[in-house]
Amino acid sequence: MEFLRLLEGIRSPGVSAFMSSITFFGDETVFMALAVTLFWCVSKRQGLYVYAVGLGGTVLSQWLKLIFRIPRPWVLDPNFTIVEAAREGAGGYSFPSGHTQGVVGSFGSLALSNKQVWLRVVCCVLILLVPFSRMYLGVHTPLDVGVAFACAVALVLAFFPCFRDDARMKKCTLPVYLGLFLFTLCFAIWVNTASFPADVDVENLTHGSKNSWSLLGAVLGMIVSYIYDDRKLHFDVKAPFLGQVCKVVLGLALVMGLRMGLKPLLTALAGDAHWTNAVRYCVMVLFAGCVWPMTFPYFAKLGAKKDKTEPVK
Repeated sequence: MEFLRLLEGIRSPGVSAFMSSITFFGDETVFMALAVTLFWCVSKRQGLYVYAVGLGGTVLSQWLKLIFRIPRPWVLDPNFTIVEAAREGAGGYSFPSGHTQGVVGSFGSLALSNKQVWLRVVCCVLILLVPFSRMYLGVHTPLDVGVAFACAVALVLAFFPCFRDDARMKKCTLPVYLGLFLFTLCFAIWVNTASFPADVDVENLTHGSKNSWSLLGAVLGMIVSYIYDDRKLHFDVKAPFLGQVCKVVLGLALVMGLRMGLKPLLTALAGDAHWTNAVRYCVMVLFAGCVWPMTFPYFAKLGAKKDKTEPVK
């Protein structure tokens, strides 16, 4: 807490606004958008790698949060103040930092799987700034950030050999994702059946239960999507620049629309049952991995230069 109090004493409105913006790069939405964009437009291998690291890290983070149940810094010290703009995105237990796990896992795997110097520099800057922003904003301690950082690096390095090249990806993707499914299933069974102490925060426990179902749906959706593409679809990621932009903008808008639109529909059908989160996330990933790629031949023509050579008479 001493380091957080030091940062609390040097806060300024301008720096706080910057840190509140930069911390967003550790959000779940950014991880999903990055993985999907890579999968659609750059390389299926890189997309699958980033997605695997992100999913594994999220499950591990959720598990550790409910095992240790460490409160947020302002709960540990009622006299400590945080940057209020960060409070909304700081729900649940404090340890470990989910944003740190997300940004280090996502951008660490992106940096490791790419050789472009400028891209690696950008990734490294985000990997350093986002964890620092969590402490500056007052929503995580150095322990929260440090453990999450170490866990994410371990996952990035552990999964990299499986996605080093296309041949290894072809061999390892299904076993990796089946392993992630079993890991997530174990977490879901544990969080939904274990006897927690009486002092457990009900809101945090509910949050963990919902996340367990969401993660199960996300992993299952990717397994089905990978098998379908590998055996039948074989979509091509290549397209002209205009086609790539339209592919990503429209595709992400539709995925986010499903994410928001399915929630009230499933709630109306099944109430607040947590398993509906599995259905919602599975449908989202199936759309992203199976349905939307069927439109890619159209985007491959969008913005393509026409052949102006005249036929020989």
